[in-house]
Amino acid sequence: MTNTDKHINSGQEHEVDSATNVRLIKGHEYDGIKELDNDMPSWWVWLFIITIVFSLVYLVRLWVFRADDLIQEKEFQREMAAAPKVNRPVEELAMVLLEDDLSINNGKETWTKICAVCHLADGGGLVGPNMTDNYWIHGNRVEDLFDVITNGVIEKGMIPYKDQLTPRQRLEVISFIMLKLQGTTPANPKEPQGELYE
Repeated sequence: MTNTDKHINSGQEHEVDSATNVRLIKGHEYDGIKELDNDMPSWWVWLFIITIVFSLVYLVRLWVFRADDLIQEKEFQREMAAAPKVNRPVEELAMVLLEDDLSINNGKETWTKICAVCHLADGGGLVGPNMTDNYWIHGNRVEDLFDVITNGVIEKGMIPYKDQLTPRQRLEVISFIMLKLQGTTPANPKEPQGELYE
């Protein structure tokens, strides 16, 4: 007699270890290791059944009834409709140079971060034109510069900054150009471009 006995239970043949009296699956043996034939815990079986039922309900609601709470696009539209409307006041700026120190310093900071890449820190010009002389390609009025910064000059490679700089920031950097860069002598000034404005 071996250490296992063969039994037929509920139509399925299995073995019972005679030493421990535990049930083994017949034929499931590898390198002398045999697999136990335990029943799955009832909680695990019920959890499995619940996940199947949940999946079926979810799929029917999603693909058949197109439930609002399961379609992200509908959820986004519903939340946007429910969001309070925010009316931000539009800052009205007069197109005049800002001469106070704070505005000039802010304009210089913007110039250094954004404009100096193409115009150089001293305004002498590199890819962009020289900003220290009296030659202007698109005019030298505050409105002209404001329009260039706002809408850019795509054909020259300058992007619009209307989404990156507020109107005040644009006016500040224009003030820095007109009040602090104009008339200075850069180290390597680029040749004049545009029309001469006296």
